Amino acid sequence: MDLTHFDEDGRARMVDVSDKAETARIAIARGKITMKHETFERIRSGLIAKGDVLAVAQVAGIMAAKQTSQIIPMCHPLMITGAKLSFNLVEPGEVYIEAILKVNGKTGIEMEALTAVSVAALTIYDMCKAIDRSMTIGDIYLVEKSGGKSGHFVR
Repeated sequence: MDLTHFDEDGRARMVDVSDKAETARIAIARGKITMKHETFERIRSGLIAKGDVLAVAQVAGIMAAKQTSQIIPMCHPLMITGAKLSFNLVEPGEVYIEAILKVNGKTGIEMEALTAVSVAALTIYDMCKAIDRSMTIGDIYLVEKSGGKSGHFVR
């Protein structure tokens, strides 16, 4: 398989999507942040001094999804039609993050979903780092994507 973001001379390029059909596209990504049980409990109880950690992380993830083309060089700017972030707190100290992104467009929205999860996790870290610098962000991956020429993908 040829890499689409390189031209015949091996130089980086943004893929030309001019002739592609506009289709409804959805991408779902997940990730997690692991922390000390004390940090986890303070998030769950709303006792973090900076405020409601998950509410701020949710907004940060959505904002990041909208800015993905500004930070990932070959991403096309997309007019996102839907963005949802959710969190699942699992004992003893894991917060699972899921992002569901939608667009009607000529190119996929996977990078936006992955960026939303990543920035939501980074926001949780930022808001809790004063009490727990040992938090670990990881397991960020694409769960599912649909729409477009490459079809439906399910992990």
